[in-house]
Amino acid sequence: MAIAPSLAYLSRTREIDTRYYDYIRLSTLELISDEINHRNIPGSVAEIGVFKGKFARYLNYYFPDRDLYLFDTFEGFDNRDKKKELKENYSAADQDFSGTSVQQVLAIMPHPEKCIVKKGYFPGTASDVNETFAFVSLDTDLYEPIYNGLVFFYPRLNAGGYIMVHDFNNEGYKGVRDAVIRFCTEQKIGYTPLPDKAGSVVIAK
Repeated sequence: MAIAPSLAYLSRTREIDTRYYDYIRLSTLELISDEINHRNIPGSVAEIGVFKGKFARYLNYYFPDRDLYLFDTFEGFDNRDKKKELKENYSAADQDFSGTSVQQVLAIMPHPEKCIVKKGYFPGTASDVNETFAFVSLDTDLYEPIYNGLVFFYPRLNAGGYIMVHDFNNEGYKGVRDAVIRFCTEQKIGYTPLPDKAGSVVIAK
């Protein structure tokens, strides 16, 4: 795959996996990570909604010297989060994300020693996390964990940091958009939608 002109200035050799299903999402992460690292924005990195770790491994790759917090049930959607989905007709919440494990995820990480696994129901699994963050990926698909993720991470996001939310414009998971708009309206902050395959959105601080 040819390098887009907007990415050619990057000093490092690009190693975009052309098998990854979403070039725009991955390239956006690469540009953001370069900004964060070039500007020495402090903080750890996190993802809520890891599944098999296909996106998380790039977080680990682009931020090799930072702790990477991995939040997931590793068992699929929690019934507590399904209730609002069904009540508000956001989604059927029936996609099976149980086919993963902590061991499977860590096995594909380039720097597994930097990974801190938080297995279980979020935000309870974050009760002992006292870090600040430079980048956070929210990819939980459902309204409740997306909103709770924003509530938890945005105050802990350092100036110059970013939150990327997956599925913002995904008709299959309509609650994500409502969760983002609610939070950003409450906080009086903006967001930037992306034209990637699942309609991600980026929130900068």
